[in-house]
Amino acid sequence: MAMTDPLGDMLTRIRNGQQAKKDSVLSPASKLRANVLEVLQREGYIRGYSEEATGRHKALRIELKYFEGEPAIKHVARVSKPGRRIYSGSRELPTVRNGLGITIVSTPRGVLSDAEARNQNVGGEVLAEVF
Repeated sequence: MAMTDPLGDMLTRIRNGQQAKKDSVLSPASKLRANVLEVLQREGYIRGYSEEATGRHKALRIELKYFEGEPAIKHVARVSKPGRRIYSGSRELPTVRNGLGITIVSTPRGVLSDAEARNQNVGGEVLAEVF
């Protein structure tokens, strides 16, 4: 069966991996997923990621991050879904937990965090929220 929300699938793999206290998880590779992981790494929510060849397809190995035994990501949720896309201008970008979390936004300048999008004065599709 075809996957309708690949980004949501990756976020669920991260959530499940951290609940199970895994060191890393695997997710099928794509440019959008890699760009979202780049934002998560830049903001300090994951240790890193790398691309691996698993048979015919490429996969992303995501190294999860913990702080004193607790996951660095307390909450990760998909905002814009295939059935209902959510767009926001640079001035209306949502804040997560009064600025303690981030919103990941797909903009014409690439995938950015909400703070980076505000600094560059661009809006776009709100992909996910993380704290």
